[in-house]
Amino acid sequence: MGKGELVVKNLDYDYNWNDDILPVLRKINLEIIKGEFVCIIGPSGCGKSTLFNLIVGLENPSNGKIIYTGKNINGEKGYIAYMPQRDLLFPWYNLIENVSIGAKINNESLERVQKKAYKLLPLFELDGFAQARPSELSGGMRQRAALLRTVLLDKDIMALDEPFAALDDLNRKKMQAWLLKIREELKLTILFITHNIEEALFLADKIYVMSGRPGKIIETVKINLARPRDESTENFINKKAYLRSLLK
Repeated sequence: MGKGELVVKNLDYDYNWNDDILPVLRKINLEIIKGEFVCIIGPSGCGKSTLFNLIVGLENPSNGKIIYTGKNINGEKGYIAYMPQRDLLFPWYNLIENVSIGAKINNESLERVQKKAYKLLPLFELDGFAQARPSELSGGMRQRAALLRTVLLDKDIMALDEPFAALDDLNRKKMQAWLLKIREELKLTILFITHNIEEALFLADKIYVMSGRPGKIIETVKINLARPRDESTENFINKKAYLRSLLK
């Protein structure tokens, strides 16, 4: 297994609810290779966010293994950078303080991380806003700040849980194109949850499709469409129709 690879093998997760066992995930198998952009789609409540919680070590699986570069990391934090659905910026911190919060949590050099953050501000279209509070930023800017915070954790794989779900359609499309740009420039490996089929098709090299609860992987779809992708092309429309048929 090469550097940066993540493999999930036969993963099950059960939730205890009032002394009853609620099956949430069953026999999840997936693989992320260094440099890939992998999307996970599925109906609401199928366990996508729970799967992320397991991958980043916030929860322990009931069965199965999460293997990162050959090591079993079940229940271990610090290997995968995680960006949840909400930006979770602290209102009392300015932008630079917010994006470098990982340095404080991980006892790293705050000076080094903030120096890197200042260098990356133009790429993240945040130049000139280093001292701004979250309340002074637009929704798109807050999401770019949250993504910069995730990048500054300096992990090989980033897990992004529906980062653009709260944005309007125009800003969502802008953020999608921008994410692909920084992914290319920074050589990022991304695991991305979305409910939006078009978003998954626009972004992904590979899409895992999940069933309803208990969530299972019902299909792995490789997306061999040239970039930049055009939603009006026949190939894009056909892939979209196929993915939609899997989610019925």
